[in-house]
Amino acid sequence: MDSGAVETTSTGAVWSTPSAEPRSISIGKEIFCNRSLNMRNITAVGFDMDYTLAQYKPETFESLAYYGTIEKLVKDLHYPEELLTWEFDWKYMVRGLVLDKKRGNILKMDRHKYVKVAYHGFRELLKEEKVAAYGSTLIRDSFDEPDYALIDTLFSLGEAYLFAQLVDFMDSNPGKVPAGTDYPLMYKDVRSAVDLCHRDGTLKRMVAKDPGRYINEDLAIVPMLEMIKKSGRSTFLVTNSLWDYTDVVMNYLCGPYTSDAGSGLNHKWLQYFDIVITGSSKPSFFHDDNRAGLFEVEPDSGKLLNADIQASKFIGSPRSSRQHATPVHKVYQGGNVGHLHRLLSVASSSQILYVGDHIYGDILHSKKVLGWRTMLVIPELEHEVKLLSESKSTRKELRHLRMERDSIEDRIHHLEWSLKFDDLTENQKEKLFSEHVNLLQQREHARRLHQEAQRQHHQKFHKVWGQLMKTGYQNSRFAHQVERFACLYSSQVTNFGLYSPNKYYRPSEDYMPHEFDVLEL
Repeated sequence: MDSGAVETTSTGAVWSTPSAEPRSISIGKEIFCNRSLNMRNITAVGFDMDYTLAQYKPETFESLAYYGTIEKLVKDLHYPEELLTWEFDWKYMVRGLVLDKKRGNILKMDRHKYVKVAYHGFRELLKEEKVAAYGSTLIRDSFDEPDYALIDTLFSLGEAYLFAQLVDFMDSNPGKVPAGTDYPLMYKDVRSAVDLCHRDGTLKRMVAKDPGRYINEDLAIVPMLEMIKKSGRSTFLVTNSLWDYTDVVMNYLCGPYTSDAGSGLNHKWLQYFDIVITGSSKPSFFHDDNRAGLFEVEPDSGKLLNADIQASKFIGSPRSSRQHATPVHKVYQGGNVGHLHRLLSVASSSQILYVGDHIYGDILHSKKVLGWRTMLVIPELEHEVKLLSESKSTRKELRHLRMERDSIEDRIHHLEWSLKFDDLTENQKEKLFSEHVNLLQQREHARRLHQEAQRQHHQKFHKVWGQLMKTGYQNSRFAHQVERFACLYSSQVTNFGLYSPNKYYRPSEDYMPHEFDVLEL
């Protein structure tokens, strides 16, 4: 834990806030490091907006999206009206799951892509069913599109829950869904209904009307952005949302927000960013060969103008704390990463740190394709690490139970070897047979104790899917992706403001399995 840092409070305090006493960061707000990152090498820090700067409240926003999607299914895609009576459990699904469109299953797998937990709708699959569907070691499935969908964003949790409901509904009422509907088509209909909600502005109109109902207030956003800019770095925003919605959300986040339509939006939040790109169409935005045109956005009218971006538009260097790179225009729509690099005048893509919430849309492509440095926002992490810190004794107990089970198994193997190969008398054989039966009973007892203890441990994290970053004893597929593509990860974007803007982030030591035993970890 780093000293000289401060935890976010209602005052929006950050690392640079004067304090008379030493301060520390609680573990739930720490930034965790996968790859060394020296902030002195970073000249520009960028942010996604939705689910990164703007943390939506799942109990209101996800519910809004869920019920809006059902309404589209009924009114536009001719699903039965009884769907309108369904209820949404926003806590049921978690990120990192994989949806099997062909079979109507939802899966959780480990980093090796072995399916460990599987549900058909809301019915857990038996071990035999899992093995039959996913157990082939000769043909390893990639679990990618088009047959699978990755539940990798917080926004996709609602549609995954709705898909599971529809699977159960169709299994029980095959005649009530539109003719010709199967699981893949049903998923396609859910996606179409979600897209309809976005296209007609249903969701964003409601959020714009009352942002405080749907978005968490975070008073540390502005102090964090101010601190970054004072440190001499450029700041930028790249979002798939269009300008009108972006302006509403950022006005609310950077406050004070007023719902008085007559007062208008003053765009003061733009002072915290050097470049804002809306309607970016990530992840295709991150490909330099993407030919999307770049347009300037006139903030007051929203009018789009052809953009002519040349390096000569900038005065000074983005690394200078006294001479910020000052573009003639700062709000754009569309374009690609090549446009952004020219606007920022960066010498190398590794000088950019980008903060986002979407492992594929924000982090994978920006890291893998461009070589940007990356930070992933994982809101679930704060609760996860809190429970982890409280479960140290449980983890020791699980380790002890595994060792006990393994010891019994070894004794069984010795007995079976003796019975097969040793020259034994009948009395000796009878004695070993009796001991063998006893050991088999002991092993079964130890196995059940271990399974039950492990089940209870995982259910503390989530009643159905267990620990976000683990599947059994292996890292989950989600954890594997975080480790591969996120240089840093943390529970909130504003945790970044709790550290020095010049901090050198260093990863913890890696361990091989043999080291755990030798070092007694």
